[in-house]
Amino acid sequence: MNLVVNGKETSVDGRETLSISQLLVALNVADPLYVTVELNGDIQERSAFEQVVVRGGDKVEFLYFMGGGR
Repeated sequence: MNLVVNGKETSVDGRETLSISQLLVALNVADPLYVTVELNGDIQERSAFEQVVVRGGDKVEFLYFMGGGR
């Protein structure tokens, strides 16, 4: 399956579809408990990561929101 992840063409071998949870594992995403996932321009609810399906051609962004400052 070919998709765009954080602006880069990415291939996940052996799969035509994956849930967001499976994609996080397949791509070894750092800190998966803290990542926000945008799929084709829509922010996905963490509670739906097991049900939402990613297909070839989709655009996925992994976002990390950090607090801080003075």
